[in-house]
Amino acid sequence: MGPKSREEREIELLEICFDTFCKHGLENTSLLMLSEACGVTNGALVYYFGTKENIVVESTALCMARVENDFMAQSPKSLDDLERFLVEMPRMTAELHGAKYRFMYQVYASPRYREHGVEFFRGVNVRYQEYADTVSKRLGLPADYTRGMIYIFVRACVHYAMFGDEEYLEMQLGAIRTSVGMFLRHKDEQDARWTPI
Repeated sequence: MGPKSREEREIELLEICFDTFCKHGLENTSLLMLSEACGVTNGALVYYFGTKENIVVESTALCMARVENDFMAQSPKSLDDLERFLVEMPRMTAELHGAKYRFMYQVYASPRYREHGVEFFRGVNVRYQEYADTVSKRLGLPADYTRGMIYIFVRACVHYAMFGDEEYLEMQLGAIRTSVGMFLRHKDEQDARWTPI
């Protein structure tokens, strides 16, 4: 296997930097700590990314998009698989990505990085619509309805990953289960009305 391309090397460095930020926090992580974690000089990081602020922005966007992709890859395969997804994902998210979410919110809540957070979440909205289109077909539910449920569920998972708040999680899961149940009952009633005799 040949040497890594510049893009591959940048991605590798951003992943290491992001893990370092997650471990130590935004204010406590220096450029020196980042370069030591990456096994390069400060000058090399500046060569690749320019400033620590650019490293913060680029590493957060890259790594959190990957977290979303991991989340979406676990999506329910059918309506019968929905309960498995609701039960497993909050705990899996907390275990695998809790520190990442805590860091992401630390970054995007900062006035210095807020505009980047606004831009990141615009992209999230697009990705969630695509996700909803895919999942809705598997579940037999409308995409707009599925998208709303995805937002509620993701926020519940993120809150649980950040704070371990069982009560909040169970309230949100209960709301999703109730909503889906009501939607399906309503759909069954509508289908029964239009069934030819």
